[in-house]
Amino acid sequence: MALFNRYQVETPESVALEFTLAGIGNRLYALLIDYLCLGSTIVFLLILWGLLAYNLARFWTSFDNGQLWLMAVQALLIFATYVGYFVFFETLWQGQTPGKRWTKIRVIREDGRPVGLTQATLRALLRPVDDWLYVGAIMIIFDRRERRLGDWLAGTLVIREGRTQNGAPRSGSLRDRLTLSYPDQAKQLAQQLAVQSQLEQLTPDHWLIIRDYLLTRQDLLAEAKTQTSQRLADQVKTLIQLPDGLSDTSPEVLLEAVYLACQGQDQG
Repeated sequence: MALFNRYQVETPESVALEFTLAGIGNRLYALLIDYLCLGSTIVFLLILWGLLAYNLARFWTSFDNGQLWLMAVQALLIFATYVGYFVFFETLWQGQTPGKRWTKIRVIREDGRPVGLTQATLRALLRPVDDWLYVGAIMIIFDRRERRLGDWLAGTLVIREGRTQNGAPRSGSLRDRLTLSYPDQAKQLAQQLAVQSQLEQLTPDHWLIIRDYLLTRQDLLAEAKTQTSQRLADQVKTLIQLPDGLSDTSPEVLLEAVYLACQGQDQG
C-alpha cells in the first residue's frame, strides 16, 4: 500500500499526468507554519491600528456609534489580512504559501494547471468553514482526492513537490522550474524547426500542454514521464510534419525545442 495517494489527470490531448497528493500530515504542518506567519502579521497590524485608532478616537467617538465603527474597521482589517495572506501567496507563488513552500507541497487545479486568483480566493474564503470543528481535516481524511470544502468548490488539489534523483526536495515556483534539460540541443533544433517544419499547425492549446508538461515533468514518476513525453512527441511530430532527418530526436529534446520555437515566434 502506497504511503501517499496519487492522482492522474488526462489532458485534452489524451496525455496522462500523474501527481502525488500531499497528505493530511504535510498539509497540517504547512498550515501551522502559515498560521504562525499570519498571526504575527495580524498582531503587527493591530498594533499599528491601535496607535492610529487612539488618535482617531477623539474624532470618531464624537459621532453616534463611533466606537462601533472603530471595532468594525478592526474586524475588517483582520478578515482582509486573513483572506489576503492566502490569496496573495497562492496567486503570486503559483499555489504555494510560506508554509507550503517549506513543506514542499503546492495547490494545483484539477486539470493539472497552476491555480489562479479565482481558485485561491475561493479556498481562502472557505478556510474558516474548513477550520470550524476540523471539518476540512475530516473531509481530507475521507475524500479519495484528499480535498477539503475549499478544494471541492475551487476545483483544486494539493500535491507534493517532485524530488531530485538523490531524494532532495525541489524548491521554487513552477515558472522557475521551467529549465531545459538539453539547452544546446533544444536551441539548435528550435532553429531548424522554425525553417523546416510547420509550427503554425500547433494551436495555443498545444503549446500550453507542452509547457505544462515541461513545468511538471519533475513531479512525474520515471515511467509516467517516459510515456507522457513519448506520446506528446508523437503527436507533435504528426502535427508539425517533422522532417525524416529529425525523426530520431529524443522526445524530451523535441518538446523543449518546440517550446522554444513557438515562444520565439510569439516574441517575434
